[in-house]
Formats: sequence, structure tokens, C-alpha cells
Amino acid sequence: MGGNLTPRLKRLLQEGGCRFERQGKGDHEIWYSPLSERRFVVDAKILSRHTANAVLGQAGLPKSF
Repeated sequence: MGGNLTPRLKRLLQEGGCRFERQGKGDHEIWYSPLSERRFVVDAKILSRHTANAVLGQAGLPKSF
């Protein structure tokens, strides 16, 4: 499969209006989505397209992986 999906995921989140809020525990980041009005976690190394799509869903964005 494609390796680390996080860089592409972060790009999609930013294009969708989401923003990085702060560093979380370990290699996790806390992001905020104005669409879903939720905070959610983005791992530094997401290898599963299912996980990447789940993050997009939490952000209120369409699946892209």
C-alpha cells in the first residue's frame, strides 16, 4: 500500500478549513474542524486508509482514501 498517509491527510484537512491546535501526547496532534465543531487527533504516521478516512469523517469532510 501507500505508506504514511498523514502528509496527504493534513493537506486535505487544511484545504477543508481545519486547523492545527496543539501537540498532543507522543506523536499525536490535536486539530479542530469548524465544519463538525470538533477537536480530533491526527497521528504522525497513519498507515491505514480506514484510519485516515475516519479522521476525515470526524472533521466533517468526505472520505478521500
